[in-house]
Amino acid sequence: MRRRDVVFGAAALAGCARMSEQSARPRPIVIAHRGASAFRPEHTLASYRLAIEQGADFIEPDLVMTKDGVLVCRHENEISGTTDVAQRAEFADRRKEKVVDGVAATGWWVEDFTLAELKTLRCIERIPQLRQANTAYNGQDAIPTFAEVLALAAEHNVGAYPELKHPTFLREQGLDPVPAFIAAVREAGGQRVADRLYLQCFEIWPLVLAAQMSSIRWQCVQLVSSEGGPWDQRDLSYAQMLSNDGLRRIAGYARGIGPEKSLIMPRGADNLMLPPTDLVARAHAANLVVHPWTFRPENYFLPSDLRAGDAASPAHLAMRGDVEREIRAFIAAGVDGVFSDDPAAAVAARG
Repeated sequence: MRRRDVVFGAAALAGCARMSEQSARPRPIVIAHRGASAFRPEHTLASYRLAIEQGADFIEPDLVMTKDGVLVCRHENEISGTTDVAQRAEFADRRKEKVVDGVAATGWWVEDFTLAELKTLRCIERIPQLRQANTAYNGQDAIPTFAEVLALAAEHNVGAYPELKHPTFLREQGLDPVPAFIAAVREAGGQRVADRLYLQCFEIWPLVLAAQMSSIRWQCVQLVSSEGGPWDQRDLSYAQMLSNDGLRRIAGYARGIGPEKSLIMPRGADNLMLPPTDLVARAHAANLVVHPWTFRPENYFLPSDLRAGDAASPAHLAMRGDVEREIRAFIAAGVDGVFSDDPAAAVAARG
């Protein structure tokens, strides 16, 4: 996620300056969030290829499962907003309401389609109101499988950073993503592939179980949000997980955390960045790397002082600002990588 050219608040700059005085560390990695999704419909091979061209170190496929047990790349298992399924008369009777992780939604669901059926659909831009230019690529790409993304990453010598989406829900549907994930990594090359792979999840059990089930070793990242908690442990909050004791427990099964970026650099009521919190330092003290999400270039997502253009313009929120400066502030705060819809901006910010 990313944007434009103005000045940070003095407090935020002072905090970043203090953090940047830390000793040298490995340069942060650039993770292409759903590919180069600021420029192409997300989770398409075209989006991943462009991200690789822009210099991303890792490409990120979110993984859900088909009816016949194949891992495919969608941010959500409900696909009416990212494919043309709503215009496909042959699938009209598949539309239904489901409750996923406590949230009710009506639409079309990946787990109700075989891979062959899903491959007949075509991808579309998820947020056309902000990314109108991306709609020019609507209808050009099929939904890729995880295996296809691993092959693309290997072909171009970049890493993969998959996320298992709604694993408890999928298990309840009779689909288990963990064995399917392990099988896909093994078939793609085993440890050679795993050496350049992070596995991430908002839930805990898939990260723990995946390590227990396989002799192949990869790095795990526990995703955390500013609100709520992991669906598989509903008596546990993300806030508790980010306490010092909680971070030490995460370090027992994961290499790092993937926090919502406001947990590192909050914003005030004026939508300006505040000084960094101590989360990065505390995570590093627990021997965890920190990869925040998500940096996006549109004004809608940026701090007020990094937005571009005339605020009175109807198109103001879709304009692109100075996301590079936002990312640089987080790098100065000590993060070890960033999830970005605009990998080129993140590469430039890293310098």
